[in-house]
This record gives sequence, C-alpha cells and structure tokens, in this order.
Amino acid sequence: MALSIHIEGAQMRYPGGRERPPYMALENINLEVRGGEFFCLLGPSGCGKTTLLNLIAGFERPTQGSVKAAGRTITGPDRQRGVVFQTERALFDWLTVEENVAFGPKIRGISRSEWNDNVREKLHLVGLDKHRAKLPRELSGGMKQRVQIARVLANDPEIMLMDEPFAALDAYTRGKMQQEISRIWENMRRTVVFVTHDITEAIWLADRIGIMTQGPRSFIREIYEVNLPRPRRNMTKEFSDLFNTLSAAIDAEAGHARDEGPA
Repeated sequence: MALSIHIEGAQMRYPGGRERPPYMALENINLEVRGGEFFCLLGPSGCGKTTLLNLIAGFERPTQGSVKAAGRTITGPDRQRGVVFQTERALFDWLTVEENVAFGPKIRGISRSEWNDNVREKLHLVGLDKHRAKLPRELSGGMKQRVQIARVLANDPEIMLMDEPFAALDAYTRGKMQQEISRIWENMRRTVVFVTHDITEAIWLADRIGIMTQGPRSFIREIYEVNLPRPRRNMTKEFSDLFNTLSAAIDAEAGHARDEGPA
C-alpha cells in the first residue's frame, strides 16, 4: 500500500551569518498527500518548492512543526523515499547504466541473484534495455533522466520525490518524459510529489496541484483538484480553463501578469 505524507505547521528558517540576515523560507506549511496520488507543487521561482521537497526527503529538518510519512516523523533520508534530481549529475559517470541502477540494491547488501531481475525489469520499464552497457556520457539528456528514475525504482520506494526532473530537457523530450513518468506511475501507483514551475506539466501529470506563495515565508495557499481523464490532452476547454485559473493564481503571487496560454 502506497504511503501518505502529512505535514503540519512546518517552518524552515535558515540562520544568518555575518553578512546575511536570517531567512524564513517556509512558514506554516500544512499538507496531506494521499497514498498513491500524483501531487504537484507549483509556484514562482524562489518560492521554496525544493526546500519543501528536501524536508520530505529528510535532507533537512524543519525548524518547527512536523513532517511525517505513514504516520512516522521523518528524521533523515530513507530508502522508502526515492529522489529524482534536476540533472544527470546525480549519476555515477564511471558506472554503466545497469551498474547505476543496481547501485542501491548492491550497497544494501542484496545479492546479484536477487537484484538482477529487479534491475532488468526497471530498465525495461523505462525503455533502456538496449542501453544497459553504456556510460552516462553516451546517453541523451532524456535517457539520463530515465536512468535516474530506474535507479530510484530499483530500491522499490513507496514515495517518489521529483525535483523539476525535466527542466533541462528540450520541449519535445520533455513531453515524451512526461508521458513516460505518467505511464510508470499508472503502472506502479507510488505516491509522487513532483516539483515544477510549468503549469502545463503540472496539469498533465497531477491528481492535485498545490500552489505555493511567493517567498520568503512561503506556504501552500491553495490546492486544486485535476478532474481530467487520463491520458490527458492539453487543447481541451477543461485543460485551458484550469491552466488559466492556475496562471492567475501564480501571477498574483509573482506580482506580474502573463499573457501565455496553454502550450
């Protein structure tokens, strides 16, 4: 059963130094992510989306409040929560695709006979069967992100945390990767928290979308249900209406207007 996430009154305050004042990145964050749902955090740049994701990952501890997974306080990183980062720099350049994906099970002491089928299954799931012997430098940007996803899945996490994983990709590859992660999620039904500043991407992927306010002292102002059938099409009236609603909410936070429409 996929795990839920519960955040209550969470605050993240960074202490100042000799040349910088203290900074309150997050204040009074209250959020419940349902087990098995695809939840997107959306907001203007610098609003603290990644900081909030780091709290859920256990990379940082809140200065106030609580962050829990399945009712247990998160005190540090855990195999239960896998993280897909923005860039391929998280991959090990000297290891092949297969070795990168197998890294987690191996350091946990699982024998090759046990992890081999799991790794091959995950490589097949992300479409990298024929590239298992390549090094990361021999792959395209989209393929490197697939390796990251397969590496996280090989540890069989109940929660996947994704920090703008497609931001550096070209538009075509980004669209293909959105389709891929949607397919993988529907196949495995893990709990996903996905950080993005792209409204179209959020609507394409999410069950619900949380709008974060402009920082400092950022919090989740409102949560929107995405009641659109899957697979989704971004030229429908319902899609456009939701895009305009979310765009207006973010414009109000960012303090400037946009004239963009759905891509």
